[in-house]
Amino acid sequence: MTAVPDPIPRLRKALLAWFDASGRALPWRLGAEGRRDPYRVWVAEILLQQTQVARGLHYYDRFLEAFPDVGALAAASTHAVLKAWEGCGYYARARNLHRAAGIIAADGFPSDYGGWLALPGVGPYTAAAVSSLAHGEARAVNDGNVRRVLARLYGEARPTDAWIQARADALLSPVRPGAWNEAVMDLGATVCTPKAPRCAACPLAAHCAALATGTPTAFPAPKVRAAVRAVEAVAVLIGNGQEAVLERRGGGLLGGLMGLPTRELVPQETAATALEALCKRLDARPGELLGQVQHRMTHRQITLHVYAAASSLPRQVVATAALSRLDHKALGLLRTRQDSLFAAPLMGRSSI
Repeated sequence: MTAVPDPIPRLRKALLAWFDASGRALPWRLGAEGRRDPYRVWVAEILLQQTQVARGLHYYDRFLEAFPDVGALAAASTHAVLKAWEGCGYYARARNLHRAAGIIAADGFPSDYGGWLALPGVGPYTAAAVSSLAHGEARAVNDGNVRRVLARLYGEARPTDAWIQARADALLSPVRPGAWNEAVMDLGATVCTPKAPRCAACPLAAHCAALATGTPTAFPAPKVRAAVRAVEAVAVLIGNGQEAVLERRGGGLLGGLMGLPTRELVPQETAATALEALCKRLDARPGELLGQVQHRMTHRQITLHVYAAASSLPRQVVATAALSRLDHKALGLLRTRQDSLFAAPLMGRSSI
């Protein structure tokens, strides 16, 4: 079902008036549209690609405190950048941000969509967002919030990316492109939400084809999600919560981070045999099981069996290393165990 909304100028006027009164006050929005600090806008857009705004604000403030401008980011070590990004996940974003900062420090900030798109880690969405918000370029964004708002507005259950982009381009305000992009995204984030849209508060409710059906949450239809793969692995903690043997991760997700020595179980392999193979590689003596932790990463559900081990390998200071959440969870097992042992005599148990 496709409905034709009221003339586009009326839609623009209604949504921009709502945005001017109710838009979110976010730190990278300081300054008039088209004259904002492109560095702050760019960092925010990269960080929020896989992070919700409510949680991302903490990480954004922390990152900007460590690297207040592009020169500081370009001059930093990869380790320092990953440490400042710690907890955000999808660490390829931080590595690409660092690479791009080096290019910008040498050549200056891009001034248009094409220039931003040429940078490492910048795709069509980010290039459109930064060029419209920081430079006032007429480029419509297409993200999850935009997809949901436009699918409901036009009553399209299964919108393709091309369909969304075409509608976004047609609706984009040529006078205030950045504000329009932010308005659509804010509407999707705060009013036209996935499960409980606040239709009574929506400035576009009178034009919404999905609302007219009586079931706005049916639009858009849920996407088919990739199956989640169960992964088992073993890790060894050689040392303690302050100093431990750490190894540098490879791969796209965690590449560049440090972490406990780990081995993923191959088919038909048990945790015990994987532990034996891991300790043989490290020339370490396996110890007791400290526990298991669960962690969801992209399309993988990881169960990590964490063992104590002994080795003469050099240890590193844990607090200064850039670690993934998975490794923080693993190290947390030792703290939990120590707390339990400390509390045991107070609970009437024999001391150890």
